[in-house]
Amino acid sequence: MPRDPTREAAFALLAAVLDRCRPLDDALDALPPIDTRDRAAAHRLAAAALRRLGTLDALLEPRLRRAPPDAVRHILRLGAASLLVLRDPPHAAVSTAVALVRTRGLAPFAGLVNAVLRRVAEEPDALAGFDGPRLDTPAWLWASWGAEARAIAEAHQREAPLDLTLKPGAASIAGAELLPTGSLRLPSGTAVASLPGYDAGDFWVQDAAAALPARLLAPQRGERIADLCAAPGGKTMQLAAAGATVIAIDRDEARLRRLAENLARTRLTATMVAADARAWRPDTLLDAVLLDAPCSATGTIRRHPDIPHLRRPRDIAALAATQDQLLDAATRALRPGGRLIYAVCSLQREEGAARVEAALARLPLRQDPFTAEELLAIPEALTPEGYLRTTPALWPERGGMDGFFAARLIRV
Repeated sequence: MPRDPTREAAFALLAAVLDRCRPLDDALDALPPIDTRDRAAAHRLAAAALRRLGTLDALLEPRLRRAPPDAVRHILRLGAASLLVLRDPPHAAVSTAVALVRTRGLAPFAGLVNAVLRRVAEEPDALAGFDGPRLDTPAWLWASWGAEARAIAEAHQREAPLDLTLKPGAASIAGAELLPTGSLRLPSGTAVASLPGYDAGDFWVQDAAAALPARLLAPQRGERIADLCAAPGGKTMQLAAAGATVIAIDRDEARLRRLAENLARTRLTATMVAADARAWRPDTLLDAVLLDAPCSATGTIRRHPDIPHLRRPRDIAALAATQDQLLDAATRALRPGGRLIYAVCSLQREEGAARVEAALARLPLRQDPFTAEELLAIPEALTPEGYLRTTPALWPERGGMDGFFAARLIRV
């Protein structure tokens, strides 16, 4: 049977995440060359299956007399996601799934896939009968989010919109919503490279929450600022656009090349250093450091639905140790009175407030709490301790935002 490049690629993506614990974006980069539209459609289908995996499995399980091979289960998941999440035409969804079984060398299971998906197609609202937010969220994450768990998990059920940060002086984009924090918002699925101003470097992709730490650092023209763990460069570009002299440090040379491409497109300048930020030392002490530390990224699940399937509770302790080491290095790089913004795109307290409390206990730092005036555009993100904390449940009427934690610290 003729191969369907979209379904073949979606299968490869799903198997990479669930069978080989590979991040979805890495698996996407590793796909063989295919048409851009097929590539985007494959990513969307695999992401839909990952986003609703618990519910899809609960739906499929009673329809299976015995456990099928993993590859067949993946095809059933993709077929059910195509039918019930993306709302593709039933005939197309079922027939492409059956074709995929055959082209994958699993022809004995073609009848099973056809029968199961035809029954699923007869119940287009079947997912409504399940507690999707609970089923699609690992128990350890649900427990860690406490009273906010359901609202956060409900936000994860929806695709995230596209947010942009504009260069100062650049024109807005027709049809985009200007958010109270200054970001522009467009619908999910918007083709970024086709937007007016893209080639001119007028903007870059950056979630509204991810843009807040650099704004709260309040960079001044001429200040020497390091952006630790900088790639792919959204915050570096914010700092450079404000007129700061920016040193962007990242140990991943491939990611630094992406940062260089972004700087070239936006016509902004920064010094790039390929180094482990834990060991890097500046020639002279800095005015400020922005540390967006490597983390579990649980605040970005709506954009990266593979994360719940890749992270484990044990990962948090290892990440926290790295975050402590990075905070030590950031503090050493600062002049007395210098500012440090510590940020993570995580919803886990162990990576946010707990890391700041530990740093204040061992390092020559004091907290400089964020004020209500600084967060007038998003007052619900100001915690009683003076930290910034956003969650995907904020701004539901606008499409939500990523989960972020940030604190401002001063070197004493």
